[in-house]
Amino acid sequence: MEKILVEICVGTSCYVMGASELMMVQEQFTPEQKAHITFKGTTCLDTCLNPACGRAPFVRLNGEIIPEVTVPILIAKIEDALTQLR
Repeated sequence: MEKILVEICVGTSCYVMGASELMMVQEQFTPEQKAHITFKGTTCLDTCLNPACGRAPFVRLNGEIIPEVTVPILIAKIEDALTQLR
């Protein structure tokens, strides 16, 4: 089974806008689910300066940039990705 890659921007703008809480999302998943997810903090996703990309905080999930991420949004996106792996 493939792994889901969750890259959370922890650059200054994203961190101030909530990325610190997003880093804790991994605690919401079971050990079985976590076996299929790789969580990674990254210093920048190079999206802040492009207004078309939306607002911070940003997460890249399997290559897709997601703007204005909240904890519930990230959990839902990861759960959806887990469902697609099956």
